[in-house]
Amino acid sequence: MRRYEISDHDWQRLSPLLPGKPGDVGCTPRDNRLFLNAVLWIARSGAPWRDLPERYGPWNSAYQRFRRWARKGVWQQVFEQLQEPDLDWLMLDSTTVRAHQHAAGQKNNGRAESLGRSRGGFSTKIHACCDALGNPRRFILSAGQQSDHRQAVALLGDDTPGAVVADKGYDSHAFAKVIADLKAEAVVPSRSSARQPRPIDGNLYKDRNKIERFFNRVKHYRRIATRYDKTASSFLAFLHLAATMILLL
Repeated sequence: MRRYEISDHDWQRLSPLLPGKPGDVGCTPRDNRLFLNAVLWIARSGAPWRDLPERYGPWNSAYQRFRRWARKGVWQQVFEQLQEPDLDWLMLDSTTVRAHQHAAGQKNNGRAESLGRSRGGFSTKIHACCDALGNPRRFILSAGQQSDHRQAVALLGDDTPGAVVADKGYDSHAFAKVIADLKAEAVVPSRSSARQPRPIDGNLYKDRNKIERFFNRVKHYRRIATRYDKTASSFLAFLHLAATMILLL
């Protein structure tokens, strides 16, 4: 097995979740595993699609198929089907990713493609939700300068956790009310300006390091650590693929 390629054990778990299997509606691809290894090579190396090694076949065929799956939400569906979440508590956090100059698309299209300018420069922000084990649950992309709390409610989705753990960036009266309505505990420190600081479970708050460790692992994929993709759908697809591989560990 070459570097970056999927193991036999992981392939046995993933192959039934991919489209294009014998018996599926439509054409049956020659080799789903070869295509997945091609995408993993791009995701881990961060190289341009044109540099895809010849052993994976024509680069443009792999790229076009990757884009079709991204538009149809296939990568997200595979990621979601692998999840077995522990909802004792959910952890929210975000990380900012610098966007390469090649990610710049049409003018005035930054908001639609989750691109903006933060203190770190031209960037995209990944908003993430992880379960009590530190496994990824869902993602939202935004421009790099957007505040964390604006995506907080959406990150919870339809889950009903026992607690919500997040840093001061998620402290707001509206979000605290949402957590209370879920009958969950808000483990979110108050801002320093708060007149009546919210008491929190300090031991549970320390568990937030799990989502920080997740960000560290996912950025081993160079296509995630730096955004090269012009479209948010492609960047999100790589993120779902990387998270899928982390779930398989």
